[in-house]
Amino acid sequence: MADEKDLRDETEEEVKQTSGQDTEEGQENQETEETSAEAENEAEKGDEKDPRDAQIADLKDRLMRQMAEFDNYRKRTEKEKKQNYEIGASDFILKVLPVVDNFERGLEALDEAEREGSFAKGIDLIYRQLLKVLEDEGVTPIECVGKPFDPVYHNAVTMQPSDTYESGTVMQEFQKGYMYKERVLRHSMVIVAQ
Repeated sequence: MADEKDLRDETEEEVKQTSGQDTEEGQENQETEETSAEAENEAEKGDEKDPRDAQIADLKDRLMRQMAEFDNYRKRTEKEKKQNYEIGASDFILKVLPVVDNFERGLEALDEAEREGSFAKGIDLIYRQLLKVLEDEGVTPIECVGKPFDPVYHNAVTMQPSDTYESGTVMQEFQKGYMYKERVLRHSMVIVAQ
């Protein structure tokens, strides 16, 4: 009996040891399962976005688009405003240029004795002042005599043979041309050497 009792004790101890190992393995397996379940829950929560976050992202996107649209609108209106000013200024300058031409014709018609008079000097001062105002606004005369004919800047009235100028060169100017801020406002009317 003692042997049976010893066998039972040994078997019980083995069962306890085995069940202890099983319990430890079971606990490890259970912990692993719990950890993976928690990770799955967190992943599901990560997939499920808070509706407030989505609304915030949408509002930020709309705000950025509105800001970009307003910036584009501001730039476009500034450009249009500048273009309208330049169109208005060029129209006004075109109306003033015949006055400048008449000043030039009047001063050229004076003889030497008349040019020394105070009236002619006053007219010359007014003419120079008018040219200075136009220059300050960006109006510059087109230099053409002695330069090659360029249809962008010149309007050829006629062609004449010349001994002093090469063929295709502007030899005389009938009416002075002007530019306004890198744009031709009025073409020069010229005679071109043949």
